[in-house]
Amino acid sequence: MARTKLNVTGMTCNHCVHTVKGALEKLAGVRSARVDLDGGTAVVDYDDSRTSPREMQAAVADAGYQAREAA
Repeated sequence: MARTKLNVTGMTCNHCVHTVKGALEKLAGVRSARVDLDGGTAVVDYDDSRTSPREMQAAVADAGYQAREAA
């Protein structure tokens, strides 16, 4: 199991949080996603043999937001 933190831009409300969380949790291998509106972040626990931060970034982009791995 692995964990990554993403910086997410474009979220303005709780609906945005729900949308980003749903997009991440639909990915095969994602165990949980915690999205923080105020911090503009998502912390994702996942199986790194089934998905990757790059796939998470693509899922967030498909949902209409931008994400990049936090430093």
